[in-house]
Amino acid sequence: MGDKIEHLKAAARRLEADPHISHIKAASLYETSPVGYLEQDDFINTCLGFFTDLEPEELLRLVMRIEKEGARERLIHWGPRTIDIDIILYGDMSYESPDLIIPHPRYKQRAFVLAPLSELTGEEYEMPEDQQIRRIGQFEFN
Repeated sequence: MGDKIEHLKAAARRLEADPHISHIKAASLYETSPVGYLEQDDFINTCLGFFTDLEPEELLRLVMRIEKEGARERLIHWGPRTIDIDIILYGDMSYESPDLIIPHPRYKQRAFVLAPLSELTGEEYEMPEDQQIRRIGQFEFN
């Protein structure tokens, strides 16, 4: 909702400002159709890669705080929102708690994750054929 790219930039700057985060790399910006709840505008997506000394649950608390600072409201499941931050991978760690599963359980089903993730990691992923994704440009947030 709102200025989507500015919401992404603000979230990336908040992440970068945390003393436990370093060496952030950003993938390009991608535009995709919504998933789940379809009565909303297209999404703008990217992936950020970085180093952290935070444990997975600490990182989850950080990204949830960044979402809240970005005026994220959880009104409709998969519905319109200003920002949505997911932890997709955490190195090669597998992790599961009531609040967090790493790797994200559905990331290989989502082109809007796989395209920017592939760009960051250099790995090639099989893209879901039923999803359209369009690269719309570089992501500069500094």
